[in-house]
Amino acid sequence: MAKSLRSKWKRKMRAEKRKKNAPKELARLKTALALDGKGDISMEDVKEIATVVPAAKLKEKATDAAMEGEDGGASQMDTDSKRSKKTQLDEHGQYPMWMNPRQRKRLKQKRGNNGKAKNQKKLAW
Repeated sequence: MAKSLRSKWKRKMRAEKRKKNAPKELARLKTALALDGKGDISMEDVKEIATVVPAAKLKEKATDAAMEGEDGGASQMDTDSKRSKKTQLDEHGQYPMWMNPRQRKRLKQKRGNNGKAKNQKKLAW
């Protein structure tokens, strides 16, 4: 199940929210450990509860992803150029994966009716 566009979007947004709230959550964990009575927080205790990633590594990953996105964007445009803009079909006659089956059907009907509508003989009653 869970293959609809809405659920995919929700999953993506939840993952981004987790990334955004991770530092706050870690700070909350540290304060909770401090209030536990020990007063002394060891990173070993925190590592058992959550994965600790330095901010520098996160920033490096973000910049690497941005650079790959720039290069990947050009290759993405190359694959889109092989697709017909009018029919959305690629060189193998396949529609894009993201396209809804109803949209595919509608485009297929449009493609099929072009020749028939022009050459169809009308009956005179």
